[in-house]
Amino acid sequence: MDMGKSIIGVFGPGNVSDADEEWQAAFSVGQQLAARGYVVLTGGLVGIMTAASKGAMEAGGITVGILPGTRKSDSVNEYVDIPIYTGMGEGRNAVNVKSCRAAIAIGGGYGTLSEIALALKGGCPIILLNSWSISPYGGRKLPGLLMARTPDEAVGMAVLAAEKGKS
Repeated sequence: MDMGKSIIGVFGPGNVSDADEEWQAAFSVGQQLAARGYVVLTGGLVGIMTAASKGAMEAGGITVGILPGTRKSDSVNEYVDIPIYTGMGEGRNAVNVKSCRAAIAIGGGYGTLSEIALALKGGCPIILLNSWSISPYGGRKLPGLLMARTPDEAVGMAVLAAEKGKS
């Protein structure tokens, strides 16, 4: 039984601007996910989070921002439809990962790295696009970790993973 729209997360650092390749990739990812009917979840702040949310909103999609602070302390980006203030700081990254069927990590701050690790630990498929290079001790393959070369490829992989997870 389908309980509503599926959520795909877009994770990435806040220290990128619209002149950066990663920002443009996140915008494209947000647009494509929304055009396919997915809710786009981000950390709700700036940088990659703004880019993905803006792309999704401009494509007519729904956006969710999982924020680290409170209404008094956090300035949610203007492209978030549903802000969720956690008061959890970086602990919110666990909420981000647990709230989506799949996720795409773009770029690479330490918060993004923690989301990647939490996704792998929690069984949330995670697609890396211009992000961290991760190889566990011994070089074995990590289940649920995929590498994409383009925004289109990342979206395709995330959608496939999200749909596979529904069954």
